Amino acid sequence: MHRTTLARLTGLALVASLAGGLTSSASAAGTLNGAGSSLIAPLMANWSADFQARNAVAVNYNAVGSGAGIAQISARTVDFGASDAPMTAAQASGCNGCVQVPWALTATVLAFNVPGVKTLKLTGPVLAQIYLGQITNWNDPRIKKLNKGAKLPSMSITPVYRSDGSGDTYVITDYLSRVSGTWKSQVGFATSVSFPKGVGGNKNDGVTAIVGSTQGAIGYVSAYYAIQHHLSVAALKNRAGKYEYPNLKNIKAAAAVVKSVPANNEMHIVNPPKKAKIAYPMSTFTYAILPTTSPQATALSLFVRYAVSATGQRFGPALDFQPVPNVVAAAAKRTVAKVHS
Repeated sequence: MHRTTLARLTGLALVASLAGGLTSSASAAGTLNGAGSSLIAPLMANWSADFQARNAVAVNYNAVGSGAGIAQISARTVDFGASDAPMTAAQASGCNGCVQVPWALTATVLAFNVPGVKTLKLTGPVLAQIYLGQITNWNDPRIKKLNKGAKLPSMSITPVYRSDGSGDTYVITDYLSRVSGTWKSQVGFATSVSFPKGVGGNKNDGVTAIVGSTQGAIGYVSAYYAIQHHLSVAALKNRAGKYEYPNLKNIKAAAAVVKSVPANNEMHIVNPPKKAKIAYPMSTFTYAILPTTSPQATALSLFVRYAVSATGQRFGPALDFQPVPNVVAAAAKRTVAKVHS
């Protein structure tokens, strides 16, 4: 990925979290407690600081992963959850009156550590074969065919995946299920699946650490973490036949296929159609999960409206988040109106 994408990164901490974990359902006045997606943690750090300065409401956030975030808001041990995957029917039912609000747009990227290789092209079917354990060496003819002229070493491939319930896992498995019939039938897609091969890492930090320290590794993480750890990122072939990186214009092109938003706000923009010529095919919306009834309704509404506004979205590009399209921001605001005390 082009390093200029994140040139304006600040030194803000990734998360603002409660030291002892989020276990109390009673939030103090002027405080919101949230938990979930580690992908959105860098953006949340900016939002939290700016929102508190503007509104005197603190936002504490614990990046425990999307699955745990949904579990915590379902148990009402936090005021809001955050997930890069839309809730399943079972999760929605178990959340006892929750809505999902699209509030950010970014991508899941493929970070790799192959000595002597700085650029790498992959297709969805080849990526599926790597994670299925059908392609096990970097000099496999199927990889070499995509990377003519590259000096790919004879080195074992170590696929790395998220060991916790993760929206990034949902994104990549959703994508692989759309490009590989074998993957769809044998593994499927969810925030947590049984990977046939590889090594698990906890959260984005865990996966980036394993990829960075393991020669021959490839893993999926959010863009921020890959670049923060100076990992190389693969270009992925889209349905238009172009190899694209997860840069802002490519994420924007993927989201441009959304012309209307369904009532439940669930949107899939992985593997978009050929008309999205420069789309990066593992782009994704990420969601706030809100209870429709909450003693913090006023503060929640204020915070989410802030996040989807131009004021909140302006922090995104420095962290490889593309501002959400207007049609999505409008749907988010309509959904937030359902939250009441």
